[in-house]
Amino acid sequence: MDAAKPIVEGLTLVKLGDAASQYGAGNVLLVLLAVAITALAVDYSYMLYLHYKMPPGPLPLPIVGNTYSLPEHKPWIYFEQLSKQLNSPVITFWIGRNPTVWINDAWSASELLDKKAAIYASRPRMLVFAELTGIGQANLVNMYYGDRWRVHRKLTHLGVGLQQVRKYRGFQNNESQVMAYDTLHQPEKYVTHMERYATSVVSIIGFGRRVGKVDDPLITEVIAVMQRAAELNVPSKSFPMVMETFPWLAKFPKKITPWLKPFGNGGRGTAFFYALADEVKESEAEPCYVRQIFKEAPKYDLRKEEISSLTGNLFGAGSDTSSSTLVTFTLACCAFPETLPRAWEELDRVCGPHRSPTWDDEPNLPYVKAFMKEVLRWRSVAIIGGQPHAPIQDDYWNGYLIPKQTWVQGNTWAIHHNERDFPEPDRFNPCRFLKDDPASRPFPNEKGYMTFGWGRRVCSGQGLAEQGTFISVARFLWAFKIEKAKDEAGHEIPVDIFAYTNGLNMRPEPFKCSITPRSEEIRQTIEREGQQALSELSTFEGETQYRMSTFYKTPDAGVAKHMKPVAASA
Repeated sequence: MDAAKPIVEGLTLVKLGDAASQYGAGNVLLVLLAVAITALAVDYSYMLYLHYKMPPGPLPLPIVGNTYSLPEHKPWIYFEQLSKQLNSPVITFWIGRNPTVWINDAWSASELLDKKAAIYASRPRMLVFAELTGIGQANLVNMYYGDRWRVHRKLTHLGVGLQQVRKYRGFQNNESQVMAYDTLHQPEKYVTHMERYATSVVSIIGFGRRVGKVDDPLITEVIAVMQRAAELNVPSKSFPMVMETFPWLAKFPKKITPWLKPFGNGGRGTAFFYALADEVKESEAEPCYVRQIFKEAPKYDLRKEEISSLTGNLFGAGSDTSSSTLVTFTLACCAFPETLPRAWEELDRVCGPHRSPTWDDEPNLPYVKAFMKEVLRWRSVAIIGGQPHAPIQDDYWNGYLIPKQTWVQGNTWAIHHNERDFPEPDRFNPCRFLKDDPASRPFPNEKGYMTFGWGRRVCSGQGLAEQGTFISVARFLWAFKIEKAKDEAGHEIPVDIFAYTNGLNMRPEPFKCSITPRSEEIRQTIEREGQQALSELSTFEGETQYRMSTFYKTPDAGVAKHMKPVAASA
């Protein structure tokens, strides 16, 4: 028995130790729980404080804010409706713990983003679009406001500034003539011809090399990438945008997180666009924007990532958006045929059938110019005004606080569908942009629309886009009858003016239409001008050796080579 006593006492001590250990662990858990509850209470108290200080909005819940109520598709319509419900053109909506301000009215947008442009010139943190994609702060699009932003803006204006774009009218007009020529011969492929046109114009500007084939990789691959990138800016409660609400989800290793796998290693497109630029630098192509950038690179100590972004932005801002605008124009012609006869009368009177319109005709084509403006208003491509703004200091609107670095978004859809400014907003009506017409309404800027953004962050390529949209809309109105397609029984196939994609840069879902020349004389003119344009564009013929789909799979594609420091090769 004596020998067994120590064993019993030892067992007793172990049990007591276990109990003490368990008691201590319980205390630790209670302390941690108390700390968590306190932190949550403090955090939520601050959220509620901001909720009552900032513009009106739904009551946020702890941690998740209002994210749960986001619709899966077209959130801009939801914010428009929410603005009406709250009877406030500026509202606050919480994406997780971060308040976002949505501006749903032209006059408020002008007051904040235009008149206070110096305050609202920066960007907020964009985890998904900027950080996970690897773009970071090397790109003007999401760059914080400051000296480096000013350098990139200046360099961008070298390519597409207002003083530059008039120099591009020759080849822009030629490419527009070729687009009409191609559409005449393959009207069922009108979307592809519009994409080729838009991509070719920016390719000539950027690389001195046109895109002559509809299956060129700059069309078939790069536009698809740009459309995908645009989707990464639409607020959502599903992946990947939910990571803006819960940024800690991006901290997990990518090997075990399926929501991060689509991002790969991030920044892969950077090498591709730099390779395109480097290819031109070493070639005998026509003088172009890329060569100007390489010339300026030492002066501004440009890294390769920056050269790549300046080059890639030409496509992001000029190809997908311009072609989408022209597809919207085609949809409007099909859906609102009553708007066409007045345009035809004006064009026939000014131009006749033996030549297509030119920019010199613009002062004599007020209705056609109004038609173009209504295209930009009716279904704006950048439907939520592009990238968000962020104030560089605390600001106030009607007594409400807008804190520094808050995500501030202009809801272009709501702005352009405000019935006070645009009665019957879903009706396509060019007369809105004729000064003396009863349909015309006051607007806070001279253009009458806010398609290209605001303040110091207004789209750098606005002048190029407006110039190209006018000449292309005028030429297609002059050249073609654009109508609803008919089925085998001869019945018109209806079109849906609300069937649009869900990306930041929206475009119509595919639809059928009939495109035929308005007369035999006009058909002959389209043929003659198209062939002449191809002859004049021959100096820009060329083709890149790179394809985005194979660039990262081919060992000799030179990814590592192209991403060495600029100083090593410039």
